[in-house]
Amino acid sequence: MLTYSLYDIVFYFLLYGFLGWMVEVCYYSIRDRRFVNWGFLSLPLQEPCGFSYALLILIMPSLGKRFVIQFIAAATVFAVVDSLAGVFCHRLSRLSRLETETAFTGTRKNWLEMAARAAVFLLVYHIVHPVFMAGVALLPAWLEHTVVWAGIALLAVDLISTLYATRSPLGAVSEEITRSRTQQLADRITGHIWRRLERAYPGIRETQPDAGGADGAADGAGKKIIFAKGLCGDKIIWIFLICALLGDIIETFYCGLVNGQWMNRSSVLYGPFSFVWGIGAVVLTVALRQMMDKSDRYIFVGGFVIGGTYEYMCSVFTELVFGTVFWDYSDMPLNIGGRTNVLFCFFWGILAVVWVKILYPPLSRQIEKIPPLAGKIVTWVIVFLMVCNGLLTAGAMVRYDTRQERPEPAGMVEEFIDEQYDDAFMEARWPNMIGVE
Repeated sequence: MLTYSLYDIVFYFLLYGFLGWMVEVCYYSIRDRRFVNWGFLSLPLQEPCGFSYALLILIMPSLGKRFVIQFIAAATVFAVVDSLAGVFCHRLSRLSRLETETAFTGTRKNWLEMAARAAVFLLVYHIVHPVFMAGVALLPAWLEHTVVWAGIALLAVDLISTLYATRSPLGAVSEEITRSRTQQLADRITGHIWRRLERAYPGIRETQPDAGGADGAADGAGKKIIFAKGLCGDKIIWIFLICALLGDIIETFYCGLVNGQWMNRSSVLYGPFSFVWGIGAVVLTVALRQMMDKSDRYIFVGGFVIGGTYEYMCSVFTELVFGTVFWDYSDMPLNIGGRTNVLFCFFWGILAVVWVKILYPPLSRQIEKIPPLAGKIVTWVIVFLMVCNGLLTAGAMVRYDTRQERPEPAGMVEEFIDEQYDDAFMEARWPNMIGVE
């Protein structure tokens, strides 16, 4: 059973409390273009969020892989913690906002909110938390202990000053100073967000929150703001995501209908995403964008060479980094080291023509119809989750390889991976995966 030290629990309480506070600051700064401190006290912490997450990461290992039970447990914990937060805030009359907004009432709206929080928690716990665990494991023990004790001291001072502020005019002055410092931090965060958005889409600030639509928004000068215009980073991310999803679906049905083998073709632990297809689409788009106006034969030759090289390099990468091989064409004629073959290079050439001439142009236009602000936010979320998903998958694959020689886990991260992604899970997830020396 996975165990955490007391320092770990307090550290995660502070970490998730701060992240919860920061997410709400970002949300309201974008929605209302103003800062509202939704923290429980004065510090930049969402204490109910931090407490709920710290409690749930202790409970989750005992629930195994029963996701429905995990979901119910998470929703219940959020409801109970919010109810207790409401009771506590009722005692502190100065914080009357939470008396009505966080007290658990059992209404359908609150249950839906708790269900949404539970869904987000499961996403964080299974994809993001293992990455945080690996980062915390790299911290020196003295640094973690220092952060924990500093956080406890600040919380104690914050609580005392808040209690004093409810009963003394002088205390109110002290609390106001603390809140002003919190607001300065929030202003820096929100300012950074808007500067990034302004650099990507000049004039977007003037279009919020009233403007926007399916076809973009207009800036103060009446110029239309288009999301992911041209071949930019945002469009590349969306092409990767869409093609990784469609590629996984296509490959799953192809193998099932042609070879009679219905199996997972995803590249990651969570979600039907084939990174080979997603990255392949990005490579073809970037490499062949100068050929979009040329005849099909030039595009075919480019796809033949680029696609075959890309597939070969993917095979080499997975073998060298993870010690595994996901496909082997050694029994097919005209193969190149078993990593690719002339027939599949031919398919890459055809796929390049279809992609450049038929599929990419309408897909690009549809991506550009996404509202700019919503598209930018969703893009950031996608990148964050995909990076965590990829890192977690890489860790599970590396551990699967090392577990053959070293069954006992070395540290909490490997212990977590062994419990969640043992050999049976990995072999069921990727039945074609072959270990190599």
